[in-house]
Amino acid sequence: MTSIFYCSIILLASLFTVKLLLRRRRFRNIPPTPPGLPVIGNLHQLKKPLHHQLHLLSQRYGKIFSLWFGSRLFVVVTSPSAVQECFTTNDITLANRPRLINGKYIGYNYTTISFTNYGNHWRNLRRIMMVEILSTHRLSHFLEMRTDEVMRLARKLAYDSYQGFVKVELKSKFLEMTFNNIMRMISGKRYLGDDIDVIDVEEARKFQNILNELSKLGGASNAGDFLPILRWIDYGNLEKRLKSFSERVDKFLQGLVDRHRNASQTENTMVDHLLSLQESNPEYYTDQIIKGLIFVMIIAGTDTSAVTLEWAMSNLLNSPDVLKKAQKEMDTHIGQGRLMEEKDVSKLPYLQNIIYETLRLHPPVPLLVPRESSDDCTIGGYNVPRGTIVLVNIWAIHRDPELWSDPTSFKPERFEKEGEVNKLIPFGMGRRACPGAGLAQRIVGTTLGLLIQCFEWKRISEEKIDMIGGSGVTLTKVIPLEAMCNARHPIIDKVLSKSITNDDGQTKE
Repeated sequence: MTSIFYCSIILLASLFTVKLLLRRRRFRNIPPTPPGLPVIGNLHQLKKPLHHQLHLLSQRYGKIFSLWFGSRLFVVVTSPSAVQECFTTNDITLANRPRLINGKYIGYNYTTISFTNYGNHWRNLRRIMMVEILSTHRLSHFLEMRTDEVMRLARKLAYDSYQGFVKVELKSKFLEMTFNNIMRMISGKRYLGDDIDVIDVEEARKFQNILNELSKLGGASNAGDFLPILRWIDYGNLEKRLKSFSERVDKFLQGLVDRHRNASQTENTMVDHLLSLQESNPEYYTDQIIKGLIFVMIIAGTDTSAVTLEWAMSNLLNSPDVLKKAQKEMDTHIGQGRLMEEKDVSKLPYLQNIIYETLRLHPPVPLLVPRESSDDCTIGGYNVPRGTIVLVNIWAIHRDPELWSDPTSFKPERFEKEGEVNKLIPFGMGRRACPGAGLAQRIVGTTLGLLIQCFEWKRISEEKIDMIGGSGVTLTKVIPLEAMCNARHPIIDKVLSKSITNDDGQTKE
């Protein structure tokens, strides 16, 4: 029996290799590709972090090159002009998503806005996102919630640092703030933290476990997507884990929807608004559509803003002159008699430049979400056959010496030059650009501004902050950020009052 099994494996692998070679012969004038191995193609050459490895390959094979991941052809783009071509001339052709295994389980069988293909269903979801959830009117409605979450962060830091400099760990604080921001918009409840108004502790703990697992599974690579034989045997048990995860997520989200549906009094949260739309159009606003929209908001709206804040503060700590200049701008335009507000960000160009420069050096998603060509097209003069997966390495583009002077240095002043900001593409371009960019910019701008206005900051030692990034879908710091924080008493005393209360009700005078 054992010999029969191995013979079957060898036969299947041989047939697969012949089919792959015949398929590749049909492709002419595709971008240059590194030499690969039979069956697996270039899979063995991929190392983490992927955006780094793809950048190294582009330096050898050009700014438009191709890779074979098993049976699938990938085209990697690191050329600014080619990116423009992708998202203008070829925007509709490249508007599909590849049907990878994550989309089946995390994307409600490819029906959420992030995973579904371009078409009427995607257009409807996009309209709901832009009109019913993320419109200027809806975002303005949630302004008080955003302000409250940022103020809670400021109060915690003020309590800890009221007597002088103290070491604080910022990564977890940023994640707590951004996640509670999103969850309050969605459901009106806070899920993380030690505050007395956090929702049921057990439910919060369960969802914290879901988030932790999502960070692992969401960025997991699955060779079975490209080598079907591995999908058949569920190599690494990834599909089994994804299925279990999706069932737990669905149970949690369904419970959230049902609680709002059965509540005696409705609130003006996203869930309540979507349920009111369900009453008038039940055939389209199904529970699955609502749960998918909620989950996309959680996935896209938490990590990205938190890591941007962490990178921004890391850059400022390594560039104290920039921090002083930002603080001076704050004191000049806002003063110390009141806290800056969300609407003040537009009056603080240097603060905006700091955020731009952070997004340039550390785009939260260094490889834009993959696109798949729905028809044959050309990019940079090369043929891109139908079914090709296109990856755009914005991390490499944002550090291209042909596009930026001194590209690896943190220099917010570069954006004082007119038109420089137009070179940035941290949220993508075209039809499938991130719909939550406006919300992210509001949260990051207000939070970073308050941290600069209300506190003095310095590194915990003379050594510079380590700026090594991780290897997940989101560009996180490998070493979580710790810093020395000290309350600026004129602004703290006048605005937060002389009595600063922590979450346990204790007070420091």
